[in-house]
Amino acid sequence: MITHKTRVLPERKRIALVAHDHKKEDLIDWAVYNKKILARHELYATGTTGRLVSQALDLPVHVFLSGPLGGDQQIGSLIAEGKIDLLIFFWDPMEAQPHDPDIKALLRLGVVWNLPIACDRATADFILTSPLFHDIYEVILPDYSAYTGRNTSR
Repeated sequence: MITHKTRVLPERKRIALVAHDHKKEDLIDWAVYNKKILARHELYATGTTGRLVSQALDLPVHVFLSGPLGGDQQIGSLIAEGKIDLLIFFWDPMEAQPHDPDIKALLRLGVVWNLPIACDRATADFILTSPLFHDIYEVILPDYSAYTGRNTSR
């Protein structure tokens, strides 16, 4: 039997923004539309996406490497450490990516740690307009200590 732990998402969320090349414009349009909301949170992003979001919103963004150069893995590491609260990843389902294993790993980590994830604009809009998003939120985390054979407290 898996027992559960919890983690509290603060009112000021740490939001990771990722977009494939053919989806960057969509993510920028979405971010500009939601600038007032995003301005109240801490933003993280991979490479070019981060620079474009920062310029478009005139807001600070923690920018990592480009996805294919390890940026996806950098964000995945923060997810595993409990340092990212929400992942907005506009990925392109119609185009193969050279770093598909990294993308799958990033999405997998988001699910493993019960992180809210939006992969398209509609879902991102639903998350940002949810009453749960604007307050402190307690996330139920599976306790993987039985699986790993050690304590997984974060």
